[in-house]
Amino acid sequence: MHTSLMADEFASRGHDVTLFAKAGSVSRARVVEVLPETFEFRRSLAPERMSRQQQVLDTALGSAVTAVREGGFDVVVNNSLSLLPYLELADVPMLTILHTPPLPWIVDAVEEGRAPLPPLHRFVSVSARNATGWSAHLPDLHVIHNGIRLADWPAGTGSRSGTAVWAGRVTPEKGLHIAIDAAQAAGMELHFAGPISDAKYFERTVAPHLGSGVRHVGHLDHRDLAAFLGSGEVFIASPVWSEPFGLTALEAMACGTPVAALPLGAMPEIIDDDGGRLADGLGAAALAAAVTAARRLDRDRVRASAARFSAAAMVNSYEDQIRSLLTPDVPSAPHAEALVP
Repeated sequence: MHTSLMADEFASRGHDVTLFAKAGSVSRARVVEVLPETFEFRRSLAPERMSRQQQVLDTALGSAVTAVREGGFDVVVNNSLSLLPYLELADVPMLTILHTPPLPWIVDAVEEGRAPLPPLHRFVSVSARNATGWSAHLPDLHVIHNGIRLADWPAGTGSRSGTAVWAGRVTPEKGLHIAIDAAQAAGMELHFAGPISDAKYFERTVAPHLGSGVRHVGHLDHRDLAAFLGSGEVFIASPVWSEPFGLTALEAMACGTPVAALPLGAMPEIIDDDGGRLADGLGAAALAAAVTAARRLDRDRVRASAARFSAAAMVNSYEDQIRSLLTPDVPSAPHAEALVP
């Protein structure tokens, strides 16, 4: 979603944009398909299947890198988690967006000198909290928060009274089990949406709660997800790791749904007093107290809080970075850009 939004925003401003993406991707940019439409990344696979999955990803990124080298692009906006762009595109201007904490294969390569930082490469973190982990390895690291188009997330009414909502990949680090306990402690049902990316975690930790005020509504498309987020009385964000940003919490706020969140990662950067409440601890009891407080907030003020993170402001900042990378002393003009997934 982030990459697609960026591609559309860049294209709408007159840039010549090529997006390397899955088959079936819809964009205002020119789409080059490098992954099959049916591909879906899964976390908890047997080692042999994980290896095959990684081979598919490596082949896709290799195709994108080859096309970039042959395509005469002015700049690459790199959203991938692979080392390949650093190794193969060292002489190409590239802006890498860091959506995760430090990745060992990149950090090790940089520190060992196998992939020294090319002078034409620049790095941006999606939050200040995420930048703290990378800053020891990457000098001159910039922070640009993710953004959304508010119009893509219509205001909801919180029509499901007494229901908290949760959305994301169902994996241990997303903390759905804590959200379930917190909702129940606050006297609310919990409905959750998203792909079951870790089947073992789901079966052992989540499935036993289904039917007792806990419901899985499936993996929703954008339209249905927006309606789902807007239907909740409160959204629960329950990361048990240092969440690099927390885009779904912002999307819920855009729908007017106040957020109750564990205070990890970038949550304190996103959630202000108008948008939600941060728990004062890391357990379900503290999160339940935040749920109770958040559900009283004014939905119009919650939505206005989300407007602080606009897609336009985000892309303005990326254009500034690209401008200074390509022509430090020349005013901005449309460029030919490649966006790598």
